[in-house]
Order: sequence, then structure tokens, then C-alpha cells
Amino acid sequence: MRIVSLIPSATEILFAVGAGDDVVGVTFECDHPPAARERRIVSTSAMPEGLAPREIDDFVAAATRAGDDLYRLDAGALAEIDADLVVTQDLCAVCAIDVGTVDEALSYLGCRAEVATLDPHTLDDVLDTITEVGRLTGYATEAEEVVASFRARLAAVAARVEGRDRPRVLVLEWTDPPYSPGHWIPEMVDLAGGIPSLGVAGTRSSRITWDDATASRPDVVVCAPCGYDVEGSAALAEDVREHFPGTPVWAVDADGLFARPGPRLVEGIEVLAGILHPDPDPDPDPEVSAAGVDEHLRLRRLP
Repeated sequence: MRIVSLIPSATEILFAVGAGDDVVGVTFECDHPPAARERRIVSTSAMPEGLAPREIDDFVAAATRAGDDLYRLDAGALAEIDADLVVTQDLCAVCAIDVGTVDEALSYLGCRAEVATLDPHTLDDVLDTITEVGRLTGYATEAEEVVASFRARLAAVAARVEGRDRPRVLVLEWTDPPYSPGHWIPEMVDLAGGIPSLGVAGTRSSRITWDDATASRPDVVVCAPCGYDVEGSAALAEDVREHFPGTPVWAVDADGLFARPGPRLVEGIEVLAGILHPDPDPDPDPEVSAAGVDEHLRLRRLP
């Protein structure tokens, strides 16, 4: 099978279930695992490089109003690859190329590849997509193992935070302007032993004001701007904490552990649990500590 992945989370799922060797095309954002970088890039961004968060928001808003695509699909590369399966999404036009554009391109090229559209809104949806990708690619058993491992790690987090006080947590999916969290992120907060101060699970993230953010009275603020790694999040968090004097502000790897609906979301939950409920005596169990949560936390809290 020759597979093209048009969204980073799908690429991560494909490699996680064992179909990585079948992946022949990816997007410019597909960077995990590192082997994904060795595949041919078939989708790039139409957005100029180097924009600040406010400029990115303005660019996306203008493109949306004009009906312009935010991504460019390399039809020539797609034709040369001659894929059997194209995995894309219908969740967010900002996150990846629109499924309608993919269908049009394949029709134009006369390509008869199967198109699998992933549309997860909750953590259960994410696990279902892993199962579905495994079924589509012939790695159903391996996909079940990935899901079982995910659930086992969730159970370990639940046992760790059980009975502890639950702080109010504000996760910011964007910082200029601020956005409250949606989709699976409120669930992540809940599973990590916190209470989302804003955001509803299963719904889209929402643009808010800083007055809205501060009025939600968070005990902890987590800066998790979509598309940014931990260093980028930390840079933006410097401005965020000006709005929350005296409140702990954490910067996390939003792109890797929060924004992408794939297997690494469980690591994001483990990181959140470590933020909200630091353990003076970390569990030596390698299954629990494998995510490197302690190192992540040691390096990322803003002074």
C-alpha cells in the first residue's frame, strides 16, 4: 500500500500502528517521528513565514473571508506518487488542507486512491481514528495495542490524581488574541486532575478577551498555542503572564502534545498532571515515567 498523509496527526498515527514504511507522502509540518521527514512533501503552507501570532490570526481571518486556501497541494507530486490511500481531515481548515480540495485534485488527476477523512472532536474520537487507521492499513492488531497502551497510561494518571484538590486551569490555544480551549483539551485538563476554567469539550476553541480570561479565575495558566513547540510557547507566555500576576504560568509543547489528535495526547495529559499535581517522589515505574514528564516540567515553568 502507498499512503499519503495530509495532516501531521495522521502521520503520527500511521507510524505508531506500524504503517510508517507504507507512507510515501506527507505535509511540510509532518515532523514526528523523525522518519516522516524522509518522505516526499506534497502539501505546503500559503502563509508567509515569520508572522507574529496577531498577524497569523489576521491572515487566517482574511483568507477565510476571501475563500482562499491556506495550504497548497502539489498535484504533480501527488500524481507521481500514485497513492492507494490518502488520509486527510475535515476538522479544521486552519490545521490542514481541506478535504474538498483533495477530492478535486484526485478527480482532476484521475487518481482512484481511497480518501480517509479523520474528524475527531473528543479523546474517544481520537482513539477511534487510531483504530480506523489500523483497519484501513492492515494493522488492526497493532492499532488496538496503541489504544490499549493509551488507556493504560490514562488509568495510571487517574490513580495518581485521585482524591487530590482540583485546581482551576486555563489553557490558552492562542495568545494574540487569546483563545479558550476546545475539542479534547478540556478533557485533558479533567483527566489530569484539574477543572477547565474556560472551554467546553467537543466544541471548537473560541476567541475571548483578556477580561474573559482573568474573570475565569484560574489557579494555573497553561500556554499552549496551536502550532508552537515548547520554546515558542515559552516566548509567548512571557506576555501572557502579565495578565495573571501571582498565578503560575506554564509553557508546553502545544504542537506535539496538545494540538495534534494523535497518540502523543496521552503524554500531554501526563504533563498536565505533573503541572497540577507535582509528585515529590516520582513513580519509578518505566511505563509511567517513559514520557519524560519530570524533565519536561523542570525546564518549562516560567520563573
